[in-house]
Amino acid sequence: MTAREAQAELADEFAIFDNWMDRYQYIIDMGKQLPAFPESLKSDDTKIQGCQSNVWIHDRLEDGRLHFDATSDAAIVSGLIAVLLRIYNDRPPSEIQATPPDFLGELGLDKHLSPTRSNGLHAMLDRIYTVAKQAA
Repeated sequence: MTAREAQAELADEFAIFDNWMDRYQYIIDMGKQLPAFPESLKSDDTKIQGCQSNVWIHDRLEDGRLHFDATSDAAIVSGLIAVLLRIYNDRPPSEIQATPPDFLGELGLDKHLSPTRSNGLHAMLDRIYTVAKQAA
């Protein structure tokens, strides 16, 4: 599945929910399924600036694909991380760079996140795109 296909699949899943409370719960549930993040990776280098919550993203290039491990101390933000990883994790840097975050509009995140959460989401996206550009 490509990153664009992952975005479309996620949009289809979100379309099932009639209201934003259910969508928020779905996002939170996605965050609960994130793999454990090693304490040893929580450093200033992996911490994302611009997020109200604490967020750490660790990246590594394996076999031409970028792998991201990430976590947050906030439930909704962990869910947003899970959304990002579903779209961008384990992809070639060129595919990441070529995949704009269309899901923000398709899922309605651009309209339903608080300004601070939106800023944090964009800070996480910026890190992912910066890493992809450096790895390309």
